[in-house]
Amino acid sequence: MALSKSTSPVLAGKVAFVTGGSRGIGAAIVRRLAGGGAAVAFSYASSSAPADELVRSLEAEGGRALALKIDSADAAALTAGIDEAARKLGRIDVLVNNAGVFLPGTIDDFSLEDFDRTLDINVRAVFVAAKAAVRHMGEGGRIINIGSTNAERMPWPGGSAYAMSKSALKGLVQGLSRDLGPRGITVNNVQPGPVNTDMNPVDGPNAAAMHGLMALARHARPEEIAGMVAYLASPEAAFVTGASLNIDGGFAA
Repeated sequence: MALSKSTSPVLAGKVAFVTGGSRGIGAAIVRRLAGGGAAVAFSYASSSAPADELVRSLEAEGGRALALKIDSADAAALTAGIDEAARKLGRIDVLVNNAGVFLPGTIDDFSLEDFDRTLDINVRAVFVAAKAAVRHMGEGGRIINIGSTNAERMPWPGGSAYAMSKSALKGLVQGLSRDLGPRGITVNNVQPGPVNTDMNPVDGPNAAAMHGLMALARHARPEEIAGMVAYLASPEAAFVTGASLNIDGGFAA
């Protein structure tokens, strides 16, 4: 799959770090940012094969990429990985917090271990990564979180902890936008609806139910989510901060 080239290299000379960037939405974001001219470091949690293949394909097309195996729940490892990327690539201009988990269960059967892991990866790691990245980020920096439309609407049982974790990002983004605005750094959420990935395929058992709640009865392509991320990373979005932007086919409408 070729780099998703933008019309001009609007991110030429920039450095991006994407958590959870080896597959699905994360890989599409890595490709889109690289296609815009950025050098991209990304983390992955388990298998190295997809990460290595993504690096090879980007480098074969003239891009610059770095893959780092990191469990986002490990704050020390995540901080060290961001520091390493900044050291090797020069700095961090764009941070995309994409890594996340969805652990379903109703309150009767949802374990505290799953609750803690949901918060550790979906919320705490976002704060940890932002705290690490801003040390390497100057004016014009971008922090972009991949939230979820479930922050706005959770229409079925079993998703309460996940919805809470994604709702928490809205408050975090609003607060961080105030903290970092004086430094010229913007902070925003992208909130996807159903996206065609291995974890939520367009032909999966829940697809029809999801589509029945939407104005546009289909899954998004990962590249569509990456397009909104690329916009927020670009100079055109310099006046957008503290926002939570749905890209959900009307799921929350």
